Amino acid sequence: MIPSGLLESVDLSKAVTQSLHDPLFDKKGLHADVLRIDLMHPIISGNKWFKLKYHLQEAKRLGKTGLASFGGAFSNHLLATACAATLEGMESVAIVRGEEPADYSPTLLQLQHYGMQLIFVSREAYKNKTELEDNLSTRFNNYYWINEGGQSEWGVKGAAEILRLVPASDHTHIICAVGTGTMMAGLVNSSHPHQQVIGIPVLKIPNHQDNDLLSFLKKNTNNGRYTILYDYHEGGYAHKNESLLRFMNEIYKQHFIPTDFVYTGKLFKAVFQLIEQCYFPTGSKLLMIHSGGLQGNRSLPAGSLDFA
Repeated sequence: MIPSGLLESVDLSKAVTQSLHDPLFDKKGLHADVLRIDLMHPIISGNKWFKLKYHLQEAKRLGKTGLASFGGAFSNHLLATACAATLEGMESVAIVRGEEPADYSPTLLQLQHYGMQLIFVSREAYKNKTELEDNLSTRFNNYYWINEGGQSEWGVKGAAEILRLVPASDHTHIICAVGTGTMMAGLVNSSHPHQQVIGIPVLKIPNHQDNDLLSFLKKNTNNGRYTILYDYHEGGYAHKNESLLRFMNEIYKQHFIPTDFVYTGKLFKAVFQLIEQCYFPTGSKLLMIHSGGLQGNRSLPAGSLDFA
């Protein structure tokens, strides 16, 4: 059973499919849509709901009183987890990557607003999340632990439900930004035989056959209908540049779609570049997944973007 408080607050009917209109698409003979799962909830935005859904169900089944997870100072996942815990009457704790700052980010302040306890650890210590969980489990002995980004079989199972929101299955390519690979694995598992899922990693990942992302996908997918394109990370995780910010402003001006520089801005920019490079065959129908979460933008200087 899905937790009742969350079920009442998340509106799946708002996850519309928005068609994009651009002379470039007409020139290349393509059609492009965006699945706006970012619109379902103001905080538990986009893929966060799907990746948390079965974790929350399992936490309730086990009688846990709190949720514990990992993330950075602008983590969309931590914010969604904190909000979800509040809606379900549960406590929450965040293991935050990096030393405690003198001034908290807007996201950290919002986490505190939802009653989430913050534990800061060094970036070196953060690399070993299993050890951190083991060390803190006694202190938080009735908490349910969720990996960063919801990465797990439960996260993949939830993400597989995203494509249920698309009324038709005639898209040839499904394209998403990739962090942990959890959403991408779910999309692959629920894709149709005629569809190819394309992942745009937002981290600087080595392009070889034994990287962590590929290993996760191989373990958690039931087919091989996917491609990873490694060259659109704009310098690495959370890296940004003026070209990317200008592009994000242009996307908002033309299509009224807000994006973030960590995930969806890179996704949209990559897709437009791929179209210009004739990557997609004529007649292709593209579906971009707007995975929601704009917390990273709150780190930008005021006025950097034309939207809040």
